[in-house]
Amino acid sequence: METDLSDYTVIKEGEAEILMHKKNQVFFNKAQVNNRDMSIAVLRAFISKRKQEHEAMLSKRNRSAGKVLDKDASESATGEAPCEKNNMNNGKTNGEHEVAPEDGPSSASKEPSKAVEETGRRELKPPRVLEALSASGLRALRYAREVEGIGQVVALDNDQASVEACRRNIKFNGSVVSSKVESHHTDARVYMLTHPKEFDMVDLDPYGSPSIFLDSAVQSVVDGGLLMCTATDMAVLCGGNGEVCYSKYGSYPLRGKYCHEMALRILLASIESHANRYKRYIVPVLSVQMDFYVRVFVRVYTSASAMKNTPLKLSYVYQCTGCDSFHLQTVGRSLPKNNSVRYLPAIGPVVPQDCIHCGKKYNMGGPIWSAPIHDQEWVASILNGVKSMKDRYPAYDRICAVLTTISEELPDVPLFLSLHNLCGTLKCTSPSAAMFRSAVINAKYRISGTHVNPLGLKTDAPMEVIWDIMRCWVKNHPVKAQSPDQPGSVILSKEPSHQADFSRQVGSLSKAQAKKVARFLPNPEKHWGPKVRAGRLITSKHISLLGPEAVNGHLHHDQEEEEEDKDQEERDPKRQKTTEDLSSTS
Repeated sequence: METDLSDYTVIKEGEAEILMHKKNQVFFNKAQVNNRDMSIAVLRAFISKRKQEHEAMLSKRNRSAGKVLDKDASESATGEAPCEKNNMNNGKTNGEHEVAPEDGPSSASKEPSKAVEETGRRELKPPRVLEALSASGLRALRYAREVEGIGQVVALDNDQASVEACRRNIKFNGSVVSSKVESHHTDARVYMLTHPKEFDMVDLDPYGSPSIFLDSAVQSVVDGGLLMCTATDMAVLCGGNGEVCYSKYGSYPLRGKYCHEMALRILLASIESHANRYKRYIVPVLSVQMDFYVRVFVRVYTSASAMKNTPLKLSYVYQCTGCDSFHLQTVGRSLPKNNSVRYLPAIGPVVPQDCIHCGKKYNMGGPIWSAPIHDQEWVASILNGVKSMKDRYPAYDRICAVLTTISEELPDVPLFLSLHNLCGTLKCTSPSAAMFRSAVINAKYRISGTHVNPLGLKTDAPMEVIWDIMRCWVKNHPVKAQSPDQPGSVILSKEPSHQADFSRQVGSLSKAQAKKVARFLPNPEKHWGPKVRAGRLITSKHISLLGPEAVNGHLHHDQEEEEEDKDQEERDPKRQKTTEDLSSTS
């Protein structure tokens, strides 16, 4: 049966084309082109890295098999029988599962000739990709058409209209796509649970929170495979509803200037928690906050021993309610003992009851992922790949700017400071970012920017040094007298123990800044943000309530969020439903 194209609009993105019904039957968001381009860039890097790791594993096995052959030859020359010796190690073979790169060689337990034969025979199969929530199927189509070496792409959706649209778009894109992409009408959670360790890459990009999919997703990825995960419920992750965030992700958020990076780290901690239940753990390769969502790319491995390090990668955050100073407290610690490692609870607390800087109390949030959220080797590889294929990325400028900024971030410093926030606490004029950076560098500490916030500064300098630098700045730039109980007054009443040096340093500007490379780009058009859920149409009532500026991208509440609003109204009868309740705070 032929499709009547008069009811559809053809949308082209990258090398894929889809048919979108004019009645908004299937969800599509143009703003997610950044997300899809970044995913394609990471997937290309993953396929290349996977190939390198496989070749390294084969090379290692060949060397190991060669050593066994040489040893057997020498034993034969001396009259020893190797067969008896080999039979003693048969119980150690791991032929029952696919050997991951970190597992190491195991062919010494087999007959030498068989080991060499199997090594030569084992070839790397094309990667299988699962898109768990496909909607129109645009992402799956782009993976199939644009990523070289892709084997099979399985697109799932629990909505019949979306599955029909996806199949229609698969057919519309020709035979090459039809041979690679298949669409299924099923619950993604059930499908992933019934296909454990079958997919080299699993992509989760839900409308809202991914929390209900994480448990099954971490089981569906092969060892060393890649899990891509998006969360668009930023109001929840950034502290708008702390109790809801805890129920979904197992962490309590704080409303600091760093809340978007904290959202990334909460999502990573949640994925790690789900993975640990199956003796698995994650290694983040890239974590991005863009537009109205966070997106993480992690590799998943299986190791009961490596999993024990998880408490060392998680931390609670203490944030002062007065001056916004923050401190991290790890969940656990390790103690080397002879040739083993002993795991113990962390020693705390890291802060007293009252803030030592301003005397106010602390809020405590977390636990969050406090280990590195990027692999800088991966970031450099992805960025180089994007630059070498500039014409194949519709959102090239944006993803290149984000990756450039990430490549200059300090990898081992969780969260960041806001210079404007520091000055707001002291009620003083702000030094330039270059001057403040220079003062930190002159104090023998490291400092960098962050891709999350143009005004954010990552540094390993303790808060004592940061406030000393600001005290020295205020001495040369006096402020008006304030109430003595204000946090800023308490901080300025103390003499600095460190004399700041604001003389300009070369490292005060990042390499991208020095070369005048764009790092933070404006949105390409107005109302760039989340779109209306499929099946819902904008009515004149919405326009009269919200105004024309809001209708193109901000009707973003799903049923769950609406229920949360009702709960809040029940708890607070005075709370009136305003037009803000209809819009997303993402």
